[in-house]
Amino acid sequence: MGKGRFASLLIVCTSLSALPVAAEVIGMNQPAPPLDAARIATLPEAQQAAWRAYLQRSETRREADRAALAAELPPGQPEPAPPASFGAGPASMPMDKPDDWYASAAARHIGDTVLSFQTPAGGWSKNQNRAGPARLPGQRFSSEAGAATQDAANFDKSHDRGWAYVGTIDNGATTSEIRFLARLSQALPSKAGDGYRKGAIKGVRYLLAAQYPNGGWPQIWPLDGGYHDGITFNDDAMSNVSSLLDEVAHDPAWRFVPAQLRRQSATAVAAALRTILAAQVRQDGRRTGWPQQVDPLTLAPISARNYEPRSIASAETADILMFLMRQRSQTAEVRAAVDAGVAWLRSVAVTGYAWTGTPEGRKLIPQAGGGPLWSRNYDPVSGKPIFGDRDRTIHDDVNTISAGRRNGYAWWVTSPARAIALHAEWTASKQS
Repeated sequence: MGKGRFASLLIVCTSLSALPVAAEVIGMNQPAPPLDAARIATLPEAQQAAWRAYLQRSETRREADRAALAAELPPGQPEPAPPASFGAGPASMPMDKPDDWYASAAARHIGDTVLSFQTPAGGWSKNQNRAGPARLPGQRFSSEAGAATQDAANFDKSHDRGWAYVGTIDNGATTSEIRFLARLSQALPSKAGDGYRKGAIKGVRYLLAAQYPNGGWPQIWPLDGGYHDGITFNDDAMSNVSSLLDEVAHDPAWRFVPAQLRRQSATAVAAALRTILAAQVRQDGRRTGWPQQVDPLTLAPISARNYEPRSIASAETADILMFLMRQRSQTAEVRAAVDAGVAWLRSVAVTGYAWTGTPEGRKLIPQAGGGPLWSRNYDPVSGKPIFGDRDRTIHDDVNTISAGRRNGYAWWVTSPARAIALHAEWTASKQS
């Protein structure tokens, strides 16, 4: 038996033992705390000033953004209807067109719509069709469709339904708009591109202003409370921002950004990398993977929506590992984090199963040759797969959660396989 085949069988035997013998509800999800003055007061005194200044900057910026929107309408004029939410997001800002397309009227229309929805702070909301109509004076920056219902038991509730995700790095928002504006600025080096360059630079300033003192980024800034204040790895948020700012700092295509901002971007990426490495979860002293989001002050895993308990998250771990393997500086700490993260992914892989449709909805079922699969979430203490439901219950078997929640979420994923494959190439390149 070859070495590779033996390793594969070791993964199967280890993984199958992680699946539950008898399904149980094993706990209740608890909401993540917001970043507030009371929590900052618990920090060592030397750290408090920077965090208090950050919180004040967030509050001042939020009020300024609201005042700027209100000032767009004469007194007594009704507010236009909120913009429609088509769920298009980054897909409405294509980045794979020929270079000359970005000087076209179609591309400039998208760019003009993007600029119209840029908040005074410099960010954007999410899940909107940027190829659609521009924002009207006084019209909200986000759609109501993107806001959670105002249910006290809903972890995703916003302080204000009309001001949800203003702005955000969730679902590729803000980084996608900045990249699209930068692409337009390259295609329009003359005065015609000045507005797009100005918007991209304002977006970079937004990201730098939103960065926490320890190097992480919240999902929403100005802050909106709850898990949105957590440092967010979910949906590639941290790596998207870090990768963009790394390009701003080093890529000649971003020379239109003032030199001081480029230097600040390099500093921001270095701080983000330190936070990413510090947030890797350890079990009995052994490095494993990363959570979907962590507390901004403690870097401990926190929950998100009602059905997203605190966990070690396989898809987010895979994304972070690929980000780390792309780093310009491959320090010993980066290499150790990558090797440990990949080893953890290998140890929790499941084969012989499929996550597929059945007459009762999507389920995990035995299937010869199925996998490898990874549970989206693993308990940070026990290391076992866990699954949440809308009623906040935490289960050890995905097949026991409600059909609506089971069908509407990627509870078992395949994306870690890409990180494992890249790791083999990455390791070989280090040895050559």
